[in-house]
Amino acid sequence: MSLIKFLTSKTFFLNLLLAIVAIFAISYLMLKWLNSTTNHGEFETVPDLTGTSISVAKAELEKNQLVMQIQDSANFNPDYPKFSVIEQDPKAGFKVKRDRKIYITLNPSGYRKVLVPELTDRTFRQAKPTLEALGFQVGTIRYEDNIGKDMVLHVSHKGQDIKKGDMLPKTSKIDLVLGNGNRPN
Repeated sequence: MSLIKFLTSKTFFLNLLLAIVAIFAISYLMLKWLNSTTNHGEFETVPDLTGTSISVAKAELEKNQLVMQIQDSANFNPDYPKFSVIEQDPKAGFKVKRDRKIYITLNPSGYRKVLVPELTDRTFRQAKPTLEALGFQVGTIRYEDNIGKDMVLHVSHKGQDIKKGDMLPKTSKIDLVLGNGNRPN
């Protein structure tokens, strides 16, 4: 049988018709199955969790049929209570499917501790940007008789001397004793 005879035969057209009907039937069934399994058109609104505790956030998400996933704790933010939610993804008000994970970022219990660098025998001009770059604040500055003008002689925090290698919370105020350029008596 030649190819042209086969392409014009009744058997070929019958098989072609059956294949087209099968493709439409399978496509229709797949679309119906997807609609039922993906909850097409059904959404939950993401609540605003900012500033709430972990337990309140979890209860709120469960009430809305959503799942909480703690992503990380960020840098301490004094505007929010300790261990409260400071960020969430997706944001409040977004429409999402049921059982969607909501990623939250928590506020830690305090500022993280930072290593205090060696500052003695450096000038104030060098010490101040070093401290500020690490997140510290320059506290009170006191002067003593020393030939090195504006040379850092002592470093302290809340009256306690600080040694190289000590750790202090970020944003701590560090007090400096500087030389005033006069010879000691």
